[in-house]
Amino acid sequence: MVRLFNQGGCAWGAPVIKAGLLATAALITTPVVAQQASDGQTSASEDVIVVTARRREESLQDVPVSVSVATSADLERQGISATTELTNIVPNLQFATYGTLTGNNSAAQVFIRGIGQTDATPGVDPGVGVYIDEVYMGRSVGGAMDFRDIASTQVIRGPQGTLFGRNTIGGAVLLTTNRPGAGNTLRLGVGEDNLFEGFVALDVVNEDTVGLRASLGARQRDGYVTRVVDGADLGDENSLTGQISLELDPTPDVNLLLRADFSDEDENGSPFVFLDINETSAFPMIASAFAGCPGSSFPPPVPVPNVDDPRCANDFQYEGEFRNGGTGEVFSTTQTRGLSLIANWDVNETITLKSITSGRNLQWTGARDADNTPLLILYTNYASESDQFSQEFQMQYSGERLSGVVGAYYFDETSNDRVIVNLGTPGTSYDTNRVEMTTEAIALFTEWTYDLTDAVSLSGGLRYTEEDKSIQGAWFNVPVAGSPEPAIPTSLCSVVGAPVPGCLFVTRDTHRETFDSLTASANLSYRINDALMVYGSFAQGFKSGGFNQRYNALLNADGSPLSFDEETAQSFELGFKYNPNRTLRLNGAIFSNAYDDIQLTYRVGPAPLLFNAGEATINGAELELFYTPSDQLIIDASLGYLDAEIETVRSVPNLGSQTPTATTAPGDRLPRAPELEAHIGVSYIAEISNDYQLTPRIDVTWRDSIFFDASNDIGESAVTLVNGSLTLDNIVQDWRLSLRGDNLTDELYLVSGTTSASTATGYSEGIYARPRSFSLVFTKDF
Repeated sequence: MVRLFNQGGCAWGAPVIKAGLLATAALITTPVVAQQASDGQTSASEDVIVVTARRREESLQDVPVSVSVATSADLERQGISATTELTNIVPNLQFATYGTLTGNNSAAQVFIRGIGQTDATPGVDPGVGVYIDEVYMGRSVGGAMDFRDIASTQVIRGPQGTLFGRNTIGGAVLLTTNRPGAGNTLRLGVGEDNLFEGFVALDVVNEDTVGLRASLGARQRDGYVTRVVDGADLGDENSLTGQISLELDPTPDVNLLLRADFSDEDENGSPFVFLDINETSAFPMIASAFAGCPGSSFPPPVPVPNVDDPRCANDFQYEGEFRNGGTGEVFSTTQTRGLSLIANWDVNETITLKSITSGRNLQWTGARDADNTPLLILYTNYASESDQFSQEFQMQYSGERLSGVVGAYYFDETSNDRVIVNLGTPGTSYDTNRVEMTTEAIALFTEWTYDLTDAVSLSGGLRYTEEDKSIQGAWFNVPVAGSPEPAIPTSLCSVVGAPVPGCLFVTRDTHRETFDSLTASANLSYRINDALMVYGSFAQGFKSGGFNQRYNALLNADGSPLSFDEETAQSFELGFKYNPNRTLRLNGAIFSNAYDDIQLTYRVGPAPLLFNAGEATINGAELELFYTPSDQLIIDASLGYLDAEIETVRSVPNLGSQTPTATTAPGDRLPRAPELEAHIGVSYIAEISNDYQLTPRIDVTWRDSIFFDASNDIGESAVTLVNGSLTLDNIVQDWRLSLRGDNLTDELYLVSGTTSASTATGYSEGIYARPRSFSLVFTKDF
């Protein structure tokens, strides 16, 4: 039954427009894209992949970087419609959703080569940078999304600080949407669980000097987990997204691209289910005794009897993989708004200038009944709003042998969080209300490449980063769960860390920390012949520290919240790009990462604590194949290997008399870092007439066992996932009808989970993947 491993209001408009007008003084070239340039043939084997992983256009086979690229055509062929599904085709990438600490359906947990972050709350930065149209997304919530008017995706592995704006210690995921002039598209889909999706993208204006493009998409689907108490379907989908892009070419050398986007999601809640409970933990014993569980009493503590009664917090509360036994109100909402201005100016044949100005607003909520039982043991309710502004300037130089980029980046963000934690009978409510966190970051970066010969190129880069972070708020206790919230107390509790009602746990002062770092990169590439290029690279990565925003009894002696330091990575990589002809592309890399001061979340008592846990060396390899032996047959495959184990462990700071309840030990695997994973996809294009093609496709993805947490207490064993499709394509009228099946073998496996079995709350919860489902999608290009 249980899979537990036990191995030891938007405010972006005015400031963005004002800054954008100022930014037009500095303008540059093409935005980060990946595209396929064809010579007019329809064969997929004749496509040339162009990437901008180094902030300039290069062939995929010429860029000495480990990068996976998928165009819109690739994504459609492989049935990839959301960021989380990139996991199935990109080696050593884990892109998960359903934040277990947030209860929000769009909370992303992104890991590349074992480096990422499980905590999606604003107190800690993501470990992998997600960029949409060159704009860095400051928060993990909102990162798990359906693709909009997508043009391409690029997944760049390894630290990327000398080329990108901020916090790309593990790598970067670049999402690029279509520019005006990409053509019109209508897509309609229906499927099981009352699935309905609609999408339209239109080139409203497509002239030589002005283009206007608009897109709108909606998606609805019933949930697949039923909550017993009221019949609500959890894991449902209900989203609306849109984007408008205005492109102007006032002169032949100047290009302006203004984009506005929004996304709204309003859903019942994440599809958590009960996995397990520790009948000897304090809160289950207390809740059972007060509920009248037969044979249960408190005090003295008596383990919850193993009887089948809804008043008893024991394993009889298990309702099944797709039934939830909780009674607390659950929900998940996400609203994002963004506005960006990208200005480009070709000063001359060798120098281009670029300005990227952006403002974004994110509002989200998430509530979960963590124990998933009829009893009140642990219930969390999050509400958060973040406003971010970023400005990036670049100067690019492209000479006969020398090319490079010089950039400056500024990032400013304010997040306001309200978190309520209801605990079991007799019940208390920790209310981390009006917690405000700010980040102000600046960075200077440069990277240059010199072609020593026609075959040998040498690159080097530097980056300086400085980030100031602050936190201020009120942490206090409400005596009875569900009672009206009193006024914020004015005095600090007499005993630091003692969670008693009527006083502040933490001072209401503003607490600040500053982090800075100088990092470097180097790369040497050698083109042996027209078919084969090899390279070696070194890169340093940095992610700043921060503060624990959730209350934990561990505090500094002066009553200030515990901070955590920055984490760092040093990556060494050897790779090759092999492309002997247009039918075969084989790329691979081996790497070793020294990962230090790792920011991991553990539990001391029932509350999570984020601190610098220790060091690890991550060794691994990747291999990607694209093979088209004929115009009809397309084969793509990938293989990823990771050896990602903790080597040394730090002690938890300021423990006092407390004992860690969930930590790690040398030899434990890093979260979201399976040792092996593989994918193979096969498509065959059959011409059934001059007008029609029929394309069956099968995708098989295998992933080794994985842990969801740093302490290796919960995870999932190896799983094989099979997806498939059958597409009828009218190549004359440009429409296609695709029947798709996901999880065709109806595998039962966890995609997320958390456990507090060793703490006073004693619960374990998880989310299973959606069972086998079918959908039918009609697409028309016009």
